[in-house]
Amino acid sequence: MGEKGEQLGIMPVAQAREMARKQSLDLVEVAPNSAPPVCRLLDYGKYKYEQAKKEQQAKKAQKLSMLREIRLRPKIGIHDFEAKARTARKLLNEGDKVKITLMFRGRESTHPELGWKVLQRMVESLNDISYLERKPVMEGRRMNIIVAPGTPKVKVKEEAKKEPVEESKEETKEAQHAET
Repeated sequence: MGEKGEQLGIMPVAQAREMARKQSLDLVEVAPNSAPPVCRLLDYGKYKYEQAKKEQQAKKAQKLSMLREIRLRPKIGIHDFEAKARTARKLLNEGDKVKITLMFRGRESTHPELGWKVLQRMVESLNDISYLERKPVMEGRRMNIIVAPGTPKVKVKEEAKKEPVEESKEETKEAQHAET
């Protein structure tokens, strides 16, 4: 193939090299396993430069989502809880998943339900921008959940099912008032 992609036909290697030298291009083997092997005339340095630029553009477009961690305690104060919730909200808005870890000390681990209430409160405060990706797991003296940005598709479907039911209840109430 020529520089612009046109077919030059089947020819001996020596003739192809001579043609490349005259045009001050490189002879690059594109498909070595085909019969006959396919070669192309091109400026190899320019080709490699363009490939590197394409890879850089692809890397720029990628968004790596990280798993960030926020640590809580079962006896956390209201203000401290709100500060941790703001931090979690900021991380979720940046597109990162958040692992919320509740650490128990001493006898606190005998009451995991208290820790679960704190984690539930955190999930409820973030449920407008996130969803619970992993349910609470107790690992030693720590209880973990993972919250991901966005809304789950299952939740949206459930809300869609609930709306018509609520409308029909209102319609029946209006119908009862109209009869009286």
